[in-house]
Amino acid sequence: MTSATPPRASVTGALPRLIATDLDGTLLHDDKTVSERTIAALAAAERAGVDVFFVTGRPARWMDVVSAHVHGHGLAICANGAAVVDLHRGRRFVEVSPLPLAAAREVVEALRSAAPGTSFAVERTGGIHYEPHYPPFQRDPAAVTAPAEKLLADDFDPPPGPAPTTLGAGDEVIAAPLGARDAVPVGAPGAVPVGAQGAVPMEAPDAGPPRTVSVVPGASAPGVVAGEIPTAGPGQPVLKLLAHHHEWEPDAFLALARRTAGTLASITRSSPTALLEISGPGVSKAGTLARCCAERGIAPEEVTAFGDMPNDMEMLAWAGISYAMANAHPDVLAVTTGRTASNNEDGVAAVIERLLGA
Repeated sequence: MTSATPPRASVTGALPRLIATDLDGTLLHDDKTVSERTIAALAAAERAGVDVFFVTGRPARWMDVVSAHVHGHGLAICANGAAVVDLHRGRRFVEVSPLPLAAAREVVEALRSAAPGTSFAVERTGGIHYEPHYPPFQRDPAAVTAPAEKLLADDFDPPPGPAPTTLGAGDEVIAAPLGARDAVPVGAPGAVPVGAQGAVPMEAPDAGPPRTVSVVPGASAPGVVAGEIPTAGPGQPVLKLLAHHHEWEPDAFLALARRTAGTLASITRSSPTALLEISGPGVSKAGTLARCCAERGIAPEEVTAFGDMPNDMEMLAWAGISYAMANAHPDVLAVTTGRTASNNEDGVAAVIERLLGA
């Protein structure tokens, strides 16, 4: 299932009130760093009164690289819209839109039947867990390895493990986190060291007391949960189910999955490999961004968005103005109102500079 995307509103040419940008393949360079030019552009936008939202497929634990560069509100949209997190308060979950366990189990059964050899990982609020044959992407030290049926059991209770560490310069990791655009096996061609900006403060010094963030109900996210969200023990919500196949072509695997299980969940992809990201029915970057904008009285035509892969398409179609990166997937190029330079050429910063007259 894909979430309903409102028709794009007319574009006025005024300075946007909000900029929404994907990270991997869009804002970040291929080495997973944020350039000094981009850092300056983001700060200039905020000084001009433009909110900036990072809207990514990454889980909250992989947001260190941009935690120091979100200003004002401190919020980011993670896991393709399944979570809103507060980067000013150590990546605290503000709200989540879970994938129901029963639906996740049905998706597993359907994909195993349609594409034998599919392996799965389960992303919960407390971390990620894997099937034994899931590819050796960068592993979480606290992960449980077990069949998907166990990982998706109602009483699944992962043992407590070490807290994720902040990645620093020289640490060898996959080129992107699980489910993100450039995910590759550790040690494979394309694995790169994290740049010096990979280690940043986890919490801004002026974070202040916890804040209450209202949730605007929307048809695109019928199961939003706010308040105290468990990140340990039983009952951790499932944010994403990941499905990998070693033989299928990525777009063909996505099409197959949507035909087979698209009525059970939202299915998309952001990796160059056959790695699918499966969220709750109707959950998308667009739906969660729309709620965040509604809270601020921001209309779609006042939003400028950037992206590069299929998991960005609904957000790009919703925003009044949208830009595809030069390195974008062909389908993304087809739905955007404009194009910009590649991620490695600071395409997002180039547009922001033009908007601000810099």
